[in-house]
Amino acid sequence: MRHLRLAALSPLAAVLLLGACQTAATPEAPLAPQPSAMHAQLLEDVRILAADEMQGRDTGAPGGALARAYIVGRLEALGVAAPAMGREQPWEMQGRTREGPKTFNGVNVLGVIPGTRVTDRYIVVTAHYDHVGVSDGQVYNGADDNASGVATMLALAADLKRQAPEHSVLIVALDGEERGLLGAKHFVEAPPVPLASIALNLNFDMTARAETDGKLWVTGTHQHPTFRPLLETIPANGAVALAFGKDSPQDAGDNNWVNSSDHAAFHRAQVPFLYFGVDFHPDYHRPSDDFATITPSVFISATELSIAGFRALDRGLNR
Repeated sequence: MRHLRLAALSPLAAVLLLGACQTAATPEAPLAPQPSAMHAQLLEDVRILAADEMQGRDTGAPGGALARAYIVGRLEALGVAAPAMGREQPWEMQGRTREGPKTFNGVNVLGVIPGTRVTDRYIVVTAHYDHVGVSDGQVYNGADDNASGVATMLALAADLKRQAPEHSVLIVALDGEERGLLGAKHFVEAPPVPLASIALNLNFDMTARAETDGKLWVTGTHQHPTFRPLLETIPANGAVALAFGKDSPQDAGDNNWVNSSDHAAFHRAQVPFLYFGVDFHPDYHRPSDDFATITPSVFISATELSIAGFRALDRGLNR
């Protein structure tokens, strides 16, 4: 997210991939667990995706394949169907590295949840599962960036299976964000549904560490002001509240997030977008971005706010 720290990934033993697939295929969780079980699963998703065994989830590397296998297994356990094009959307694109441009082979992971009111219009929920791998022998686990966003997205998917959305929803775990938003660019170039049928891209990137300022930031209401009234009445959850901004011409440099993550590819394709994420913290793009740095109550609050935000948008769009 936002900046690139480059990494070279060392190979993983084949047994790790087998182990991840076995983890992904564990018995199905109930579709409507009690909140405590939902919270436990949220934290478990981050813990697994940010484990050293994932080796920083670099695009095209064995660690990225481990993360992808886990996400596929979670979607299938939740009963989230694959769209007509299939569960996986492979792509090959040129991305950035410290040594210069390089061709990457990545894979987006897709799921679809039919809507009940506006079945032919889609909210595309995205979160990138890649991170920057291993550099100088250190694993960059990317717990907040962006195992957290993927976990929030999976929690939302579980909630939508419990109570169906009004709009149809595409759940998309994107690859290659750290290499130049590659998976998102491919998605908008070859979408599983016509771009004209996408009402909104809701992108989660870094949703765990809101303790920096007590805010889960919503970027994109400057570009799409009709979304803000749908969200601004949502009350704070615990120590975390929604905040709006980092999207106007007055927001300069690193404080402007309009092009900071995968939502930028949708924005450039003229698809309405909103981005939910926390502010920078000292562990951002460092080896110290580990599961142990996440305060569970803060992450749970931010995820519950994210789900409440989705529900408000889903109810309010196309009325």
